[in-house]
Amino acid sequence: MSKITPVLMSGGAGTRLWPLSRRARPKQFHALGGERTLIQDTALRFTTEAFGPPVVICNAGHADLVDAQLREVGVSASLILEPQGRNTGAAAAVAAVVAERDGCELVLLLSADARVNDPAALRAAIAAGTPAAEAGSLVIFGIKPTAPETGYGYIRAEPGDGAVRKVAAFVEKPDLATAKGYVADPAMSWNAGIFLFRPDAFLAEAERLAPDLAAAARAAVAGAPRQGDTLQLGAAFLKCPAVPVDVAVFEKTDKAVVVLADIGWSDVGAYDALWSEGAKDPAGNVLRGPAIAVDSANNLAISDGPTVVLAGVEDLAVIVENGVVLVTRRDAPGAVRAAVEAVKKAGREDLL
Repeated sequence: MSKITPVLMSGGAGTRLWPLSRRARPKQFHALGGERTLIQDTALRFTTEAFGPPVVICNAGHADLVDAQLREVGVSASLILEPQGRNTGAAAAVAAVVAERDGCELVLLLSADARVNDPAALRAAIAAGTPAAEAGSLVIFGIKPTAPETGYGYIRAEPGDGAVRKVAAFVEKPDLATAKGYVADPAMSWNAGIFLFRPDAFLAEAERLAPDLAAAARAAVAGAPRQGDTLQLGAAFLKCPAVPVDVAVFEKTDKAVVVLADIGWSDVGAYDALWSEGAKDPAGNVLRGPAIAVDSANNLAISDGPTVVLAGVEDLAVIVENGVVLVTRRDAPGAVRAAVEAVKKAGREDLL
């Protein structure tokens, strides 16, 4: 069986978790209730013999943070440093070019900022999809829906038996009624953005379906200096179109197959998710750091210093982080995004 190179995309800003997640320290560098940070947990899932050393694609300003956090858990990774994020399409194309150049057999491309509660099930799903990837298919892992999520994209599998099925369609974020139907449909799965492919097979499809992206990625890697295990992308990388890899390649190719994976996955992308996963007091409050709740229910309070006192309130998220206090409805990620935009308009980029 081919050796798999995990490529961890660590470029997300985690805007829906502001002010906990910020540009200088996005959510993948936070523990968010676990013992280790999200990027540490992600890297540790792939320390078995089936996988080679990981590659991390991240902002150049996060290089020291990535290196320190991974070394803390005994993982040594190669780094590909972006001068500026250009979305997952550019990250995927650059990773494939580097992997092809370095003789990597298979690439496992995934985000560094998601939670997986059953890593063994994820590795089993990867093993199930490996023969298809070796044969030239572009494999995507679909997560078994556990709730009618309207914030996720979905994958529809073609009818058939077996662990690996052709992709029939990618479906954008549905309304609630449609999402409820998807939960009961065995052909539907969440698109978690986890991909497995041969570098040459991915690049062949990228050159056919997104030639500008493929050409820009090859030029960016060709002109990038390498020092030890670090590749420093330069200005040429900024010519890559800023497009998701799903849109650029996977939604257009006829070589996409899906493997259903029941792995306990969460993108931990909003405060409601942190509350759902957190240890609750008898009234349903999740309290981290100095916090007291009285006559209050189903709240999330996180503080890095000042004591938060909740009195007579419900369903709130109160976040105190590095001098910023956010008070919002726990289940309103759109409100957090709006808050970020308001902070920008107020000229307080320093808070982001």
